[in-house]
Amino acid sequence: MSFNKRIGKNYIIFTILAISGAFMAVMDTTIVDIIVPKLTGVLSTDMYGVQWIITAYMLSAAVMLLLSPFLIHRFGKHKVFLYSLTIFTFASFLCGISNSLEFMIFSRVFQGSAEALVMVTAHIMIFSYFPPEKKGIAMGIFALGVAFAPAIGPTLGGYLVEYFNWRMVFFVNVPIGVVVVLLGIFLFPKDETKSVTINFFSLLFLSIFTLSLLMILSKGQQLGWLQSDYIIFLLFITIISFLFFIYFELDNPMIDYYLFKNKNFTLGILIYFVILGFSMYQYFYLLPVFYEHIKGVGSLNAGIGIFGFGIFIGIFSILAGVVSDIYSPKIVILIGVIIYLIDTLFFLPKLNYYTPFIEAIIYTIPFGIAMGMFFAPVTTMVMKTAPENSEQVTMIMDYARFVGGSFGTAIATNNLEFFQNTLFLKMNENQNHFYIQHFLENLNFNDNISKIIFFNYETLIASSYGFHNIFFNAGLFGLFGSIFVFLLFLKRKN
Repeated sequence: MSFNKRIGKNYIIFTILAISGAFMAVMDTTIVDIIVPKLTGVLSTDMYGVQWIITAYMLSAAVMLLLSPFLIHRFGKHKVFLYSLTIFTFASFLCGISNSLEFMIFSRVFQGSAEALVMVTAHIMIFSYFPPEKKGIAMGIFALGVAFAPAIGPTLGGYLVEYFNWRMVFFVNVPIGVVVVLLGIFLFPKDETKSVTINFFSLLFLSIFTLSLLMILSKGQQLGWLQSDYIIFLLFITIISFLFFIYFELDNPMIDYYLFKNKNFTLGILIYFVILGFSMYQYFYLLPVFYEHIKGVGSLNAGIGIFGFGIFIGIFSILAGVVSDIYSPKIVILIGVIIYLIDTLFFLPKLNYYTPFIEAIIYTIPFGIAMGMFFAPVTTMVMKTAPENSEQVTMIMDYARFVGGSFGTAIATNNLEFFQNTLFLKMNENQNHFYIQHFLENLNFNDNISKIIFFNYETLIASSYGFHNIFFNAGLFGLFGSIFVFLLFLKRKN
C-alpha cells in the first residue's frame, strides 16, 4: 500500500510500534548467540545441537514467510502483525522455561514462525507510512530493526546472563510484546482485505526443499557428507522436492516471477542472499563465540565487543537512508561493500587469542559501518521496483535473508569444527614429542593433569588460528556477492 492519507500525523506512533515489534523479534536471531556456550551444558548437548536452536528458528521463519502474502491479503497487515507478535511473545516465554533441547527447539520453531510475520508486516507497514520521497529514511529506520538489533542482541544477552541468568534472554521479550500488542489493538487502523488463494503444493514442496537442504548443511560435517546414508537420503529429498515445486509452479505460480525481469530487483535479492546471508550472518554467529571461547571474556564483555560495531550500524543505517533519498542507493551500496571487503579480507582475519580486546573492537568498527550502509539502500532499491506489490517483494527479500542466514550459520559451524580439528592435527604432526614430554615433566603436576593442561592449550591455539581461516572464508562470500553490486552499474541494451 502506498502512502495513505488516513495515516496522517499518527505515522510516527505507528512507526514506533512497528519498529519496536520488529526490533524485539529480529534481535532474537542473535541474542541467543551470546548464550550458546552455556546452553551446551544446560541442555546437555554439543555445538551441533545448539546450532539447531538457531537454525530451527531461521528455517521456520523462512517457511512462514512464504505464507505472508496470503495472510496479509486475507487479514490485513496490522492484524497479522498483532497476532504474530502475540505468538512470538508467548513462544519467548516457553523458551525461557525450557529444560531440554527438544522443547527449546519446539519453542524456537513457533518463535521463528511468528518472527517472520512480524518482520514482513512491520517492513510493509513502515514502507507504507512514508511518502515516496522519504522511502530511504523509512528503510533506514527499519534497518534499526533488522541490522542494528542483531548487534544489540549479544550486548543485552551478555548483560542478562552476567547479572541474572540465560532464561532472562527470552523473558525480556514478554513485557515488551504485551505492551506493543495492547497499544496496537487500540491505535492501529483497519486494513482493506481481499479473498486470495494459495498454491498449497508449491508451498509444501518448497518448504521441504528448504528444510532438507539446510539439514544437509547443518549435519554434513558431523556425519561425513556423502559418506553418510542420512545425508544421501536428504539430498534425494532435496532434489525431488525442488522438482515437484517447479512442476506445481507451472500452472498456478505462488511467486510472481515477473518481478525478476527487473534488473535492480534480481540483483538486489542476490546481494541480500549472498552478502547479508552467507557472509554477514557468519560474523554475527562467530564473533560472540570468538570473544567467549578464544578471548575468554565474560558474556557481558562479549556483548560489549559486539556493541562496539553495533552502534555504528545504527548510526549509518539512518545516514544511508537519508543519502539514498538524495542520491542513488547504488552509490551507497558500492561504498558500503568496498568498506566491508577491506575489513573482512584484511583486518578481521587478524583476530586471534593474542589480539587485545580494544583492538579487536576497533577491527570490527568498519564492519558495522559497512553493514549500516548496506541494508537501507538495498531495501529501498528493491522495494521501489514494485511498490504496488510490496507483499510479494518483501516476502522474497526476507525469505532470501532467512535462508541465506541459515546457510551462513551452518557454514560457520562446519568451518569452526573443521579448521579446529585440522589445525589441531597439524600441530601434533609437527611437534617434537621428546621435547613436549620433557616440558610436561617440568610443570610439577602429575602426568595426567599435565597432559590435560597441554591438550587444552593446544585446542585453544588451534581454535584461535582456525578463526583466521573462518573469518577470511566468510569474507570471500562477500567478495563473491560484490559481483552483483558491480553489475548494478552495467547498463542493459534495449
